[in-house]
Amino acid sequence: MTAWLHEERASVTPFGAPDQRTSFTPDRVAIEKLDGSVVAENRDFAALFSGHGLGTAWGPLHRAHFNGYAMWTYLNTPFLLGMDGVEVVEREPWQEEGEEWRVLRAWLPGKMVSHSRYQDFYFGPDRMLRRHDYQVDVAGGMLAAQLTGNYVEADGIRLPTRRRAYVRGPDNQPVFDLLMVSIDISNVRLA
Repeated sequence: MTAWLHEERASVTPFGAPDQRTSFTPDRVAIEKLDGSVVAENRDFAALFSGHGLGTAWGPLHRAHFNGYAMWTYLNTPFLLGMDGVEVVEREPWQEEGEEWRVLRAWLPGKMVSHSRYQDFYFGPDRMLRRHDYQVDVAGGMLAAQLTGNYVEADGIRLPTRRRAYVRGPDNQPVFDLLMVSIDISNVRLA
């Protein structure tokens, strides 16, 4: 996985075959050969996910799109909170396991592709991200609570390497029996 830091762009190599990769930007997702020739692409994300819910099957372009914007968001947090057009306000603190977490609500600009227009970021007393809440618009608007942890340092930046996204219940708590996504990151480096 490669995620750019100063523009919304991401790629996974290999993807689907040893000689293929993904190419994600806010206006296009593609599966390409390593020489750049296009295997498949889409520029109409609304049509790509039209009618999708939590149980809808995904094809390669769906996975490439979701992986591109989701991992770009995750790997650029908290820096994306300071990007042009992002509006942030502090919400009421959240109590979790004896800690008080600060909660920032971010409204993302329309040009930025992500799970949903607004998202909540929970930071512990050490100022590390503990949780990330959002609505998964491409899966019928399902509510998610993503827990983060297992921090490592890469080139002086501390990043969580463990992410677990659960369906978020009506009490704003993760439903631990409904794990949606499990991500473990290794070999992190900034270039």
